[in-house]
Amino acid sequence: MTEDAVVLMERVRKRDADAFEALYDAYHRLAYGLAMRMLGDASTAEDVTQAVFVKVWSSPELFRTGNFGAWIARVTRNRALDVIRSRTVRAETDLPQALPESESVEDTAFARIDRELVRSALASLPDEQRRPIEMGFFEGVTHQEIARRTSTPLGTVKTRIRSGLRKLRAQLEMTVTT
Repeated sequence: MTEDAVVLMERVRKRDADAFEALYDAYHRLAYGLAMRMLGDASTAEDVTQAVFVKVWSSPELFRTGNFGAWIARVTRNRALDVIRSRTVRAETDLPQALPESESVEDTAFARIDRELVRSALASLPDEQRRPIEMGFFEGVTHQEIARRTSTPLGTVKTRIRSGLRKLRAQLEMTVTT
């Protein structure tokens, strides 16, 4: 991507569809990959990804400044958690678990590449950082619940997650640039 995401979001606030497309092209795989990992269902992950980018277009003021990738991941995570919570509140319909997928080969390949990069980077983290990240981001467990399950003080859990995410970002940035 030639333009910084912050600059593109400024243009999206002015209703620039080309800037929105550029953001979507650069970040939809991140959103889809995270949603897929959390939800385990391609169709629902696509719905979450679409909802996230509808939010970007309809409420661009929600992103103020900073790391757009981290922000989009947080929005995706929150939306996926909403889906998970709604599943527990109401019973699932009688639809079959495995529906035919209409993904293109390219999308599937990129999702697998992204997933493998993230898995590899996660595996490089110490267990005390990796496990809380997996629990929080991929299993939808709150920081308080992670602290309870691991018998670790809440502040320590938050510090380990923050440190682990920094290492993860550095690892992924190094992988992408090489």
